[in-house]
Formats: sequence, C-alpha cells, structure tokens
Amino acid sequence: MLPEGTFERKVAIVTGGGSGLGRVMALDLARLGSAVVIAGRREEPLAETARLIEERGGRAHPQPTDVREPEAVDALVAAAVERFGRVDVLVNNAAGNFVVKAEELSPNGWRAVVGIVLDGTFLCSRAAGRRMIEQGEGGAILSVIASYAWTGGPGTIHSAAAKAGVLALTRTLAVEWAEHGIRVNCICPGPTDTEGAGQALWPSEEDRARVASTVPLGRLASPEEVAVWAAALCSPYAGYITGENLTIDGGHWLEQESYLPALGKKRD
Repeated sequence: MLPEGTFERKVAIVTGGGSGLGRVMALDLARLGSAVVIAGRREEPLAETARLIEERGGRAHPQPTDVREPEAVDALVAAAVERFGRVDVLVNNAAGNFVVKAEELSPNGWRAVVGIVLDGTFLCSRAAGRRMIEQGEGGAILSVIASYAWTGGPGTIHSAAAKAGVLALTRTLAVEWAEHGIRVNCICPGPTDTEGAGQALWPSEEDRARVASTVPLGRLASPEEVAVWAAALCSPYAGYITGENLTIDGGHWLEQESYLPALGKKRD
C-alpha cells in the first residue's frame, strides 16, 4: 500500500513487538524504511523480531521493557535515541487480557490489565511525546484498542475499561499536542488470527469458529492486513488525521458479540 522508503530516516518504537500483531507491525515499519525499537517483557521474542528485521535488511533494537514502570519506559525512549538518534513513531500495542466474569475478577487481575493497557499507553506516550516535542519535527502515536471500548465487553471488563481510557487519552492528546505537529490516533482490529489473542479469547476450535461466524465478512483478520493500516496512519500520507479511530474488523462490532461463550454461557 505504502511505497518503500515511506519511513526513511525515521525511528519507531513498537511495544508488545515480540509476537503477534506487534511483530508484524514492526516488520512492516522496517520494510518501509524505519529503524524499529521493539519493546516487551520477554527478551527471547524481542530478539527474534529483531533478527527477522535484520535478516530482511532492516535496523532493529530489542529493548526489554515493562510498560507499567515509568523508569523502564524512560529507558526505552533513551535507548531509541542512543541507538538511532531520535523517535518519530510510537505504536502502543502492549496489552494483557483474559476472559473472566466481572464478579470473579480479582483486584490483582484488574490492576495487571489496566496497568499494561492504560497506564502503559500513558507512560509510553508521555515519554515519546516529550522527545518528539524536544525534536520539534512532529511525530505520530498510534494505540491499538478494541471495539468493546465503546460497546462494552462482557467477559473482558478490565480490558474494556482500559481500552476506553486509551480512546479518551488519544483524543485528548490529539488536541494538546497538535501544536507540536504530533498526531495521535487509534486502530481497532477485530478478531485477528494471532497466537496470543487466540489463546485468551477463543481457546478452542469451537470458540474460534463461533467468533469467525459473527464477523459479517465471515473470517478473522490477518495481522498483515491490520499492520498495513497501522503504518498508513503513522505515515505522512495521514498528515491531516488526528484524534481518530480506524476500525478494521470486518463489521464485527456491529454484531455486538461477546466472548462470554468461552465461559460456558451459550446463546439460544
């Protein structure tokens, strides 16, 4: 979709970049010319993503990071600057999720998911945004949310509340940082065929088939068709788009289907 070289001389940070959609987005940004710093809690997947990028002629740096920790996030941005000289793009993809009834969700479970999704998005956006403001050349921040941010998400109350917060954060920063040329947007993928999400939200083949059947287009998304739009929104071609959410879900949210059947709650 985008021409090669779109992100020439740019530097991107992708959180949750060790696997799944994060890895594919990191690979796509690298293919388009960006140096990429991949962040996540586990070193091995990060190193694998970096290896894949470098094998294809790109530049990458893996940086183990817990996005819930302000010092770790500051170190992440500092590593990007030290290794590649600047920060132009941030993709807030790090997330945590599991299916649970609200009355059975523990305070620790709530804090774990909200900490990664909402706190982590704020901390990373603040650290990267400060650097972009200092550079004085604008930038792009993109966060990955889910449609239950506005529909509600039975079975995922922690993630739904956190993603709704990210959407509000995005629209707020879009206004605050417009004067600095920093654009702030979201993408909202529907059910996507990645290993991590699959294990958490459709643990059985029966659940997977059921979720796919609720998508009007009749299938799960591929990570690649989501990643191409992520790159587009971070690119100069979207230079007049900020504060927006692009939903890439085959019409899934219109079905209002929840993940509660995975808890044993069946529809008639």
